[in-house]
Amino acid sequence: MDQIRLVVFDFDGVFSDNHVYVSQDGTESIRCYRGDGLGLARLKSLGIEIVIISTEVNPVVSVRAEKLGIPCIQGCEDKLEVLKTYATELGVDLSQVAFVGNDINDRSCLKSVNLPVVVADAAEEIFPLAEIVLKKKGGEGAVREFCDMVWNVRKELGEVG
Repeated sequence: MDQIRLVVFDFDGVFSDNHVYVSQDGTESIRCYRGDGLGLARLKSLGIEIVIISTEVNPVVSVRAEKLGIPCIQGCEDKLEVLKTYATELGVDLSQVAFVGNDINDRSCLKSVNLPVVVADAAEEIFPLAEIVLKKKGGEGAVREFCDMVWNVRKELGEVG
């Protein structure tokens, strides 16, 4: 964790609990964990880049990402290609990337980064790809749990004041 310069998050099932509320006019709402914001702020204070890469396009995701102050790329058929391009633009090697996911469409990213991480309620078939399986479920503090892990490792190394 001490080499990580970029953390990439999936959104649905990681920031959210993978449920969607749909009103009769078709408006979607999701539930997220408010404490994630403080964890993400800690990562930013360490100089770690953060991005959300999502297969689905949903304005709710954009609004949440904007509120958290992190970039969000949506509508990605090939998440790995988007991840590689984003990392290259930042001058970050995949050996310096952590990816936090929850489902089979995250498989290629999990296989390609240095630190593959999955939430506690991830799809069974991606658990073998993870170096870290979080204790928290998506939308219930998993993002915060991972951010705190990185923060604590960096603190032990004396990188946190």
